[in-house]
Amino acid sequence: MKTAPKYKLCRRLGSAVFEKCQTQKFVLSEARHKKTGKRPKALSDYGAQLIEKQKIRFTYNITEKQFSNYIKQAVAQKAVAPAEKLFESLEHRLDNVVYRLGFGHTRTLTRQMVSHGHFTVNGKRTTVPSYKVYDGDIIAVREGSRKSALFTEFAKKVKDYSVPAWLKLDAVNLSGSVVGKPKNLDSSLNFNAVLEFYSR
Repeated sequence: MKTAPKYKLCRRLGSAVFEKCQTQKFVLSEARHKKTGKRPKALSDYGAQLIEKQKIRFTYNITEKQFSNYIKQAVAQKAVAPAEKLFESLEHRLDNVVYRLGFGHTRTLTRQMVSHGHFTVNGKRTTVPSYKVYDGDIIAVREGSRKSALFTEFAKKVKDYSVPAWLKLDAVNLSGSVVGKPKNLDSSLNFNAVLEFYSR
């Protein structure tokens, strides 16, 4: 997905959008920018909702069309609150699960890794980043990719990494599984505001 310069987007949407912006280099860049920048204008409700929409879309590294489809699916699902359904759908994307398991330090990287066929789901090679995984599914590095530099000393790299409670990682065997339901603990992402934006 082609995007504008990441630092520029992070200034507008927040540093959590891209891992690249969660560094000391960005903090220093932001400090310099604020010294010369103009005072930001007050946002309208529409503007605030638009920013929330863009923030979530760029965080999960998906296109506008993909995001719109996720919104439609969330609204159509009556058994679960739309905001909760939207969050679950985005979290259950294969590229996101691979990212949450710690196989890549950015979603852009894990998207590429999945596209190149480095992972299997329940033993079947999968190259679709948006592939939806379910409770009980096992995600593993493909046998032919295990010697790749991407996974060298993986267990050592993730020794201090904390995997979300809804996932289980077997670092030694380069695999992980879905063992529960994701919980939205990130208050910086307002899914309700996004649904209001699309309901206009």
